[in-house]
Amino acid sequence: MKQTLFLLAFCLLLTGCAGYSLGNQKPVQLRHITKLAVPAFENLTLEPRLAVLVTNTIIKQLQNHGSYQIVARRDAEAVLEGKIQNIQRAQFRSDRNNILRTSQIQATLLCDFTVKESGSGKLLRTGTSSAISNMIIDANMQLSETQLLEDLAQQLAFPVADELSEGW
Repeated sequence: MKQTLFLLAFCLLLTGCAGYSLGNQKPVQLRHITKLAVPAFENLTLEPRLAVLVTNTIIKQLQNHGSYQIVARRDAEAVLEGKIQNIQRAQFRSDRNNILRTSQIQATLLCDFTVKESGSGKLLRTGTSSAISNMIIDANMQLSETQLLEDLAQQLAFPVADELSEGW
C-alpha cells in the first residue's frame, strides 16, 4: 500500500514539470482578452443580409472555440470589427451540350477584420480571410444561392476564429 501511494505521488510530481497546460493558447496580443464584442460586419458588396449572416457565423465559431465570452460592446475588453470586401461568382463547370450554359458556379468571399481594445482603441490584431465554395445550379436557384452563401460564411468563419483563438 505504501509503495502504491509513493508511486502515485511520484507520478503526480513528474507531470507537474512537463510544461503542458490545459485550456486555450491565445495569440500573444490577445492573451489578456476574455470578453469580445462582435458588432455586425460592414458589407461593401451588393449582396443583401450578407453582413448579418457572416457576423452570426463568426460568433458561433468563436463560441465553439470557447476562448472568448461574446458580450455587448459596453461590457467588452476588445471589439472584433470586419468589412466584407468582395463576393465574386464565376462559371466553374458548363453544360456538356452547351458550353455557354453554366452547370456549376464557384463563389469567393473576401473579408478584412481587426481587433481593437475597447478603452484605448489600440489595434491588437488585423487580418484578411477568404472563402471559396461551389454550387451546382438546381431548379430552385434561390435555395441554392442561400446554401452557397451559408457555406461561404462557414468557410470564412473557420480561419477567422482559428486566428483569434489559437496562438500557435
